[in-house]
Amino acid sequence: MTALTPSVAIVGRPNVGKSTLFNRLVGRRQAIVHDRPGVTRDRIVARGEVEAGRPVEWIDTGGLVPGDDPLGLGEQVMIAVGACDLVLLVVDGVEGLTTADERVLAALRPQGKPLILVVNKTDVRRAAEAASEFWALGLGEPVAVSAEHGVGIGALVERVSAALPPLEAPAEPEPGGVAVAIVGRPNVGKSSLLNRLVGEERTLVSPTAGTTRDPIDTLVIRDDRRYLLIDTAGIRRRSKAADAPEELAVMLARRQIERAEVAVLVVEAPAGITSGDLAVAGAIWEAGRAAVVAINKWDLLDDEGRERLELAWPRLEGLLAGPPRVNLSALSGRGVERIFAAVDEARRGFRLEISTGELNRAFESWIRQHQPPRIEEREWKLFYAAQVATGPPTFMLFANRALPLTHSYRRYLENRLRESFGLGGVPVRLVIRRRST
Repeated sequence: MTALTPSVAIVGRPNVGKSTLFNRLVGRRQAIVHDRPGVTRDRIVARGEVEAGRPVEWIDTGGLVPGDDPLGLGEQVMIAVGACDLVLLVVDGVEGLTTADERVLAALRPQGKPLILVVNKTDVRRAAEAASEFWALGLGEPVAVSAEHGVGIGALVERVSAALPPLEAPAEPEPGGVAVAIVGRPNVGKSSLLNRLVGEERTLVSPTAGTTRDPIDTLVIRDDRRYLLIDTAGIRRRSKAADAPEELAVMLARRQIERAEVAVLVVEAPAGITSGDLAVAGAIWEAGRAAVVAINKWDLLDDEGRERLELAWPRLEGLLAGPPRVNLSALSGRGVERIFAAVDEARRGFRLEISTGELNRAFESWIRQHQPPRIEEREWKLFYAAQVATGPPTFMLFANRALPLTHSYRRYLENRLRESFGLGGVPVRLVIRRRST
């Protein structure tokens, strides 16, 4: 499995250029950039790399104004800080050191996170000359950049790479066990489900979204099989906050998904299939993990609610390629035990190995049933297929032409693999290598 992806929060008072810096680090214009303070009202999360093969998640945050937080934005910033591995404290080199900068630093220090001081807008001569005054903050040598013009970004990335924790291997269960991440939107019943699966109160259960703040690993044994259950941190919301922090929720879920083989996506039945559910499902799929969907609070649905959920189900089912589904009630315990069988089914597919002979016979049969397309004015022809990895199953196909990732025939072959070998809810990777005849 891949190592866990570290995250870096970009923090500072309003209008110091955090979103411009975020866009520069990410390499695309994703955050809204505006001269008016407070434009960034919620976090934006995007992936990048600090060096080849070393991914990182950048988190853009709204302006932090300690003590003046009528919309609850500061709390959302501090949630992002609590969830990250490193903080970039951004200050304005043109304006120089301000009391507001000192107050932001005072709010950050209790979090105990490593800090790098970034002096922005140093393309202006007086700002570059005045950068030394920021030594007074006690954070060591500041990194001088111009986010707008890209000056100093390389040096900043090097400092970030050096400051991040060493690559961490994913948690592994005891021999023969299955690592299972329980993920989903805030307050859908993840902790209640975990408690039912464990059989005792191991996590605090509360109707307040965000009660769970840290991941909790619990080893469970069922019929001599071992499961390492990974509960995921929830997100605290405030009623006055303007927007739901779905992007941060997905980031937190992704970090636990990467530690697992199977992700159990918990959906709250009365709410139906929401955009937040689809976002977490997308994170499972992007991470290449097997999926199981747990429809919680199923007993609370009336006929109309069930019909509404079933109408929305195909969208989630399609995104996760037909995952095992369990309708249950974590509160009453009804249907909960069936989760283990669904996890076993998903994990079997995730670790499936197919012999080369069987695989090639299967491909030959599928190609006879459905004629290949013409690619570059020649009929696509498969010479040979072999499985090259499991977790998820990955297959190398040697052919006379490549197939674009979005080509319908590639999807046809993936679907036949999934149907023939019971790979519902399991990503299937096809690597097609062109070889001359």
